[in-house]
Formats: sequence, C-alpha cells, structure tokens
Amino acid sequence: MKLILSLFFIYPLVFFAQNPYPQDYFGNPLKIPIILSGTFAELRSNHFHSGLDIKTQGRTGLHVVASANGFVSRIKVSHFGYGKALYITHPNGYVTVYAHLQKFAPEIEAYVKKHQYEQESYEIELFPKAGELLVTKGELVAYSGNTGGSGGPHLHYEIRNKAEHPINPMLFGIDVKDSSYPLVHSIYAYPLSEDAIINKSNKKQKLKLIPLKNGDYAVENIEAIGVIGFGIETIDRQDFATNSNGVYNIQTVFNGNRNFEIDFSKFSFDETRNLNQLIDYEHYINNRDRIQKLFIKNNTLSLYKNVENNGFLTIKDSTYAVYKIRVADYKNNEAWVTINIKGTKQELLNKQTLKTTPYFINASQTTNLKKDIVSVNFKPYTFYKDFYLDFNVKNDTLILHENILPTKKSFSLHFNVSRYKKADQNKLYIARLIGDKKNVPIYTSTKHETNQLIAHTKVLGTYTLATDTIAPKIKATNFKNKQWISDYRFLKLNIQDKESGIKSYRATLNDKWILMEYEYKQNLLAFDFNDLNIKETNNKLKVIVTDNVGNSSTFEATLYRK
Repeated sequence: MKLILSLFFIYPLVFFAQNPYPQDYFGNPLKIPIILSGTFAELRSNHFHSGLDIKTQGRTGLHVVASANGFVSRIKVSHFGYGKALYITHPNGYVTVYAHLQKFAPEIEAYVKKHQYEQESYEIELFPKAGELLVTKGELVAYSGNTGGSGGPHLHYEIRNKAEHPINPMLFGIDVKDSSYPLVHSIYAYPLSEDAIINKSNKKQKLKLIPLKNGDYAVENIEAIGVIGFGIETIDRQDFATNSNGVYNIQTVFNGNRNFEIDFSKFSFDETRNLNQLIDYEHYINNRDRIQKLFIKNNTLSLYKNVENNGFLTIKDSTYAVYKIRVADYKNNEAWVTINIKGTKQELLNKQTLKTTPYFINASQTTNLKKDIVSVNFKPYTFYKDFYLDFNVKNDTLILHENILPTKKSFSLHFNVSRYKKADQNKLYIARLIGDKKNVPIYTSTKHETNQLIAHTKVLGTYTLATDTIAPKIKATNFKNKQWISDYRFLKLNIQDKESGIKSYRATLNDKWILMEYEYKQNLLAFDFNDLNIKETNNKLKVIVTDNVGNSSTFEATLYRK
C-alpha cells in the first residue's frame, strides 16, 4: 500500500517571488527588540490583521519613532478601533501607521489638541499639509499605549502602499526572530458535491491528526468518493512569545501537482471581510476555532494563488491519492501534513439532509420579507450563497436565522412602532439578543423615523424591541465636590450605561468646553489640567453624558485651585 501511494506523490518545488520591497529603508518603530503579539494578516473577527502588533513589555509610554523620513499626513483619534493613530507619508510613496498610542510627541500633541478645542471634540481626524509636521527617521513621534480596541499595551504598526493596501512589514526587512515551525491543531474533510461521501458520511468530518517527531503530521487514511476539500486550523509562534499567531503561507499538492495556495503578504481593506468566507464561519461561531478552507467557494480574495479547480479534489472509485499541505511562516519554517485517500464507492451511513423553509434566499436578487410589525430587506449579494432562511416574528421579536452565515454587506431591519405612544417610542431601540438563552440585549444602531425604528446590520440572529429609560451613571473617582485640588493634574470620572450604551458626553469648566479623554474599556473620563492655564480659584465642573436613546445625566462640582 505505501509503495503504491508513493508513486502518486512527487515532492513539490516551492517557489517564492523575488522580494520587490526596499529592505533597509524602514527602521524599527520602537527602541526595543521586536517581539510580536500579532502577525500580519492573521485571522481576526471579520477582518485580516493589517499590521504587526509589537509588544511593549506590558507597559505604556515607550518611545515610538518614525520608521523613515516623511511628514505626518493623517492623525485620527477615536474612542474605538485604532484609538490614537498617526500616519506618516514617506518620499518613496509608502505610508507607515502607528496605532493605539497613549499620546503624541509634544509638537504633534499640541497640534491635535488645538484642533480638538477648536472643534470641541475628543474624536477627531486631521490631514496636515505636507510641510506642516515633518519628521526624520528615528525621531520621537508618539508614546505607545493601549487606546481604542486594544486588548493590552502594544504598538500596532503598518506599512501601506500608495493604494492604501497594507503590506507585511517583514517584507521590508523589519526583522522578527522566529525559529519554530507552525503548529497544526486540526484537519477537516468536506464533501463538496451532492454525491460526495467521506468515510461513509456526507457531513464535514474532523480527521485524526498524528504528530510526527520532525514537526510534520500524518492523518489517518480516509476513504472517499466524489468532489471533496479540506480545511486546516493552524497557528505560528515566534521566539520569546507564546501568542498564537497567523501563518504566512499555505500550499497544497494533490498527487504531486500544485492545487491551492494562500499567501498572506498583502491585501486590501475592501476585501478584508471576505475572511468570513475563507474560514468555516459556522464552525467559528459555534466553537470559536478558525478553520481555513483550502478550497474556494464564492470568494474573490486576492490572497489566493496557484489554484487549480478552486482547490476541489475529484476522487474516483478504485484510485489512490496523496494530498499534502505545507504550512510556512515568514522565516520559512514549515510543517507538512500528509493525507492518503482511497477512492472507493461506499454506503452512506451517516447522512446529512438539507433543511428547507418557506423562505429561499437567492443571493443575486433583492429579497424583501415582511410579517406583522417587522420587515427585512436584503440587497443583491448580501450573502455569498443561496440558502433557506429561518424567518419569523413573535410579538416584538424577529427570528432571523442563526448567526452561522457570513454576509458581504449590511441589510436593513424595520420595526413599526405606531402602537406605542410617542414618548415611549423615543426610549425604544432595536437590540440583538445574544447568550445561550437569547435573553441578553445588545444595542444595534437605531434610527428613528415616523413610527419606524430602522437598523442596519451585518449579523443574522434574533432581534427585538428594547426599552431604555435609565440615564447613564456618572461618578467622580479621584475628587469630591468643594475640594481643594491645587496639586491635581487629572480629574477622573467613571461613566456607565448598562442598557443602550453611551453615545456622547460633554464637559465644561467655568462654562468653557474642556477636553476629556474617554477610555471605554475602563469607563473612564479624564481631564488634564496641563491642557489649560486655569487661573480661577473657584472652578465649576459640569459633565453631561447621554446614552443612545437620549437619556442624559448631569454631574456638577465646585473645585478650588491656587
């Protein structure tokens, strides 16, 4: 048997294109060795990671320096996402991005705060002219932080080309020590044609993975017939870190011929949501594990290369085949997986049947559904495939399938609320119900029109009308009313809203707007006295916080300073 199988496999030659990117142009953005918590293009929720996440030794405030000469071309400060982010355009056309910053270098910080005070807004986006904020390679431009959607202190670092497409910074010579080969956690087999059977079943199957001493893997032999495909759950680790990161390249070979490749070297933001079609989305929702499909169905990702027949494998009766998977990191450490396939007709013992409903969604067409007080509108190509949709309305609750299918674009939900009094309508919002019992409401951005609530979402699931009549809570954390605070640099307040969530806030000192930074992960508002020259002894602080349905709370205090 082993002899027969070996005749069907010719060890493939793996070629890599010559690196077209400058190698010594960009320097390390931190003055410490680079150790990663996140790699380029690794799989994240609804997107590929667009840069390197560089560890900052568990601290904030490390010096972030310009990777090369250039000018600050964009500054964005957000509550979420990248938090405080800096964009530098370089003479060679590339742009470097530095995100989740604590603050900017003094000159840039003053520039930003000037505009924040002019616009009376913490969240701001600025586009300085080419000569306004020039920087040189190695110059301090910011301090590392943990702002925005960061899960811990680190620097998010990107290199983008003129088209604003992110490219793996390691292609530019940014060096990361990595001497270990990738790890494979699981292999799955997928029947892809109606007549396909794998090990007497037409269901997806997890295959028995056998680690070998050299870092490669074997898979228990399978029997199959028809068109099939495979999926892999794999990670990489770099030296000095235990994080589970993404790999750089995956190739497959079928009977000695190239079959499929995915190369994580660059992508465009326009296509990043297609990650949900690359992975087994339903499996991820149910198990939180990302299986990468080694075949293509309705996906136009630019990361695919050298693909034959969409990565599908046609297995015929009375044949033997060998399928190999090569997983590699950027340093070309590799792990191989070998799967022996015996083609044989077989009885179908474990059958999966297609569930049908009265609502068939043709992905290429517009679909409008209506029942009772709810209507749902799908535009063409909202979904990647045709399918039968679960759709029902009970009282104020919409059951719209399960969140097991990815979407390309958003769709709209309309709830008629004419039976509610006008005053009550203003406190309503559309919520998605989550949790095992579907009883935890999560605010979905809701627009109020005449007797209508409208939401746009990209997630299937259960939605309902929820009410929020409770105003946000505001509490001072480091001072009290009528307190002397002459030696204080910061004023800090805790703000929370457990129902619809906080929409906005406004703070004034002596009736003049002041900049308060909002750290949503800690529910913290903070004002820095260094921002202003406060000369008054008696100072009246006023903070108004508003939630997403318009409930507001006001906090007032008198504070004394010399």
